Amino acid sequence: MQTKNINEIKTFILDMDGTIYLGDQMIEGAIEFLKHLDANNIRYLFLTNNSSKNRDAYQQKLRRLGFEVDKTRIFTSGEATAIYLKAINNKAKIYLLGTKDLEEEFTSHGFDIVKARDEKPDFVVLGFDTTLSYEKLWMACDFIQDGVPFIATHPDINCPLAGGRYMPDAGAMIKLIEASTGIAPTVIGKPSHHIVDAIIDKYHLEKNEIAMVGDRLYTDIQLGVNSGITSILVYSGETTTEAYQQSKIKADFQFNSVKEIMEAL
Repeated sequence: MQTKNINEIKTFILDMDGTIYLGDQMIEGAIEFLKHLDANNIRYLFLTNNSSKNRDAYQQKLRRLGFEVDKTRIFTSGEATAIYLKAINNKAKIYLLGTKDLEEEFTSHGFDIVKARDEKPDFVVLGFDTTLSYEKLWMACDFIQDGVPFIATHPDINCPLAGGRYMPDAGAMIKLIEASTGIAPTVIGKPSHHIVDAIIDKYHLEKNEIAMVGDRLYTDIQLGVNSGITSILVYSGETTTEAYQQSKIKADFQFNSVKEIMEAL
């Protein structure tokens, strides 16, 4: 159940790129906003769909940008996927299309990673795999066609880069596997409610006290719609006011940036 009073929010779930920083630069007022939350005992967590990196990498990036954060406040779609699967089978064998960071995430949760064709896994998991090879894709498709459940960490088609460029993300890889197998995955990351369920489970939160803050309508704000939590759109990243007016996806609150959220609290 969404709250209609921003002062009732006890935990802000914060998208990072486009909300707290843009590329390698903090958004104006973002550090002051985070310090304001700390000073007023308002909880916040950083949430990213990017499963190619782990919490340590994001902690180091925020440090480079001038903000020190405990890595327990950073939550990725990779960790959410591990929590989701652990609730189903905590001793599952995973065939993983992912980076070394994502593999370490899964092994830290006690999963065994399948590497060979002759060892059938319990799940095929697709992350943002910047080490993707044809052999890995082929094996994944074979397992999926044999009935192994197909899970994806997140659905983003592209990952934005500096200068308005982008690189193919997990969503593009999903389309390739779907075209080959005819099977769509269960998606865990934004905008799926599964990632909010994992956050609530890990941090012991109350749904009516949570707000998702982000700059993307189809992931951040749609997450609020899909999971029944308050959504706050900021115009510091991808979404423009014109795009918002034309969209059917609507936020509970709109601000130019997190600096304006601070001023409203």
